[in-house]
This record gives sequence, structure tokens and C-alpha cells, in this order.
Amino acid sequence: MARRSVRIAASIALVILLGFVAAATLKAGPKSADGNTPATAKPDANNAAAIKPAGDLVPIPLVLPKPQFVGTPQNFQGIANLEKPLGKPREPFYAPKGTTNVAFKKPVKSSDEQPIIGEIEMITDGDKEATDGSYVELGPLKQNITIDLGASYNIYAVIVWHYHKQARVYKDVIVQIAGDKDFIKNVHTIFNNDTDNTMGLGAGKDRNYVETSEGKLIDAKGVVGRYVRCYSNGNTSNDLNNYIEVEVYGTPAK
Repeated sequence: MARRSVRIAASIALVILLGFVAAATLKAGPKSADGNTPATAKPDANNAAAIKPAGDLVPIPLVLPKPQFVGTPQNFQGIANLEKPLGKPREPFYAPKGTTNVAFKKPVKSSDEQPIIGEIEMITDGDKEATDGSYVELGPLKQNITIDLGASYNIYAVIVWHYHKQARVYKDVIVQIAGDKDFIKNVHTIFNNDTDNTMGLGAGKDRNYVETSEGKLIDAKGVVGRYVRCYSNGNTSNDLNNYIEVEVYGTPAK
């Protein structure tokens, strides 16, 4: 009788021991082929990119023109609040899938109806090169141009190329988006480096910047609008205002 009790106790102990072993194995997870590292190790950042959910952001389809500085860049020490150059190519800008340049070939109006050089339509013609015949030159001091996108869009980025044939800083640059052509309804100021309110649209806090072939990319943060207006007030080379191209990246607003 005593021997039977011992055998039963031993069997129970063995079952308990096997249960502990199984639980420990499940907790550790399956092993890899070398038997050392877990096969279900936490994925690194590269692996995580492959399992992002649908609807992720993607780089906007931006094609940059050829760099073409001519001559020696002038001294910009007298320009306050000047943005330091990155010293490397700008990182891609991400926006929702389906985002395109919705300003391409869209109509443009200007405060200067008779440009000194070029035609207003050239501002959205897709030509971003800094060559003769690719830019518009407006009159001196305060000027603006307005692009009618033709419908309301969720706007994620606006990129402005004033004139990148030489290093210049354009003054009192302001970019606004609105729902109406008179800029009364739903007006959003997405960039303003007019720190002393010269343009009368409020003092801005954005930094001055040197023109390059990359253009000035402005994050519009998805605001909804139909009209895009760009202001400037001459530049460090002269009092005139130039535009090579303006691109507006967005998706149709629902």
C-alpha cells in the first residue's frame, strides 16, 4: 500500500514539473534555427516600415531643377533672422497618398498686370529652371501673385521658387491660403517673415532664407482652400520681385 502511494506521489510531481516546463517554453516563444534567439523577436524600425497600416504618408512627387548659381554669393550679414543653410539636400516631404501638384497650369493673377519680363502664366507652367525665359519679373516693392486652384483642396505643402540663378534673399515673404479670391473667408497664413509688418498683414516670425534650386518648401498642414497668394517686397539685389514657379501639393477636399 505504501509503495502504491509513493508511485502516485511521484507521478503527480512529474506532471507538475512538465507543466512548469511547458509554461516556460510558451513564455520564451519559439526559438530560431540556432536555438538561441527567439524567432519572434521585436522587429526593428526597418521591419516596422513594412507593416505600416494602409493610408500611410508618402514622399510628394517633387522634381527639383538643376542648381545654377552664377557669380559669387553676396554678403548677407545685414539680413536679420537669416536661416542657416542645411549643407545637405532637404529631406523628402511626406503627405497622404494621392497628393499631387494641384497648381499645375492653373490660372494666376498678379498685382502687377504687366510684368517687366515674362508672362504671369509661367508661374504654374511646370518650368522650374533658372534660365532666361523661365521667370517672371514684377515691378518694384510690394507685389503679390494669386493662384486659383479651381476647387477646394487639402493643401499639405507650397513650394516657391523666386529666382535661384544667384543667391538672393527676398524680403517680406508671406504665403496665404483662402477659400475666396478676396481673401476674406478662411484665410490661413502659412508663412510670414515680415517681422515688422511692412506688408500690413501682421508681423511674422518665420526666418529669411537664401534662394536655392530646392525652392522654399512651406508646410501647409493640410489646411483647406482654393486660392494661394504669395507676397514679396523686392530682394537683396534690387527692388524687383521674381517668380520662376509655385507648386501647391494637395488632394481634393471632400
